[in-house]
Amino acid sequence: MDGYHLSNRQLERLGRAQRKGAPDTFDAWGYRHLLSRIRDSHGSEEVVYAPGFYREIEEPIAASIAVDPLIPLVITEGNYLLLNDAPWPQVRECLDEVWYLDVDREVREQRLVARHMQFGRSEREAREWVANTDAPNAERIEATAGTADRLLWWSDHRIDFKTS
Repeated sequence: MDGYHLSNRQLERLGRAQRKGAPDTFDAWGYRHLLSRIRDSHGSEEVVYAPGFYREIEEPIAASIAVDPLIPLVITEGNYLLLNDAPWPQVRECLDEVWYLDVDREVREQRLVARHMQFGRSEREAREWVANTDAPNAERIEATAGTADRLLWWSDHRIDFKTS
């Protein structure tokens, strides 16, 4: 899904650059069409090319990932697959199942700060970005967990099925 981040140019034009990563900073309709094309191409001769996202430049690059039509299983990830706001329900329609992986807030935020620092932000900038952008997005995502087909919990470097 990260390949469907709007470009930095578009985020600036739309006044959304400081919220990059929020649901409306993606081309969700484009993502939905990609998923539909992948499903429709299965068993044909059509290779579907998907965009990738490159943190080194903080931009998506078109046609970076080739999806062969003979691939029997495609796994995609995305924070907003369970949202009720259009077009996210239409994205979910293209998927057989959506699993929710829950991670402890403190662990998630530590990892986000480290990732932001790895790609050029100072520790202060990284913590501010997590507090002002990533954390509100995470709260919105967490509110949708109950609608997932499966709930999983990440702990101690392993994944467990969540029972409560």
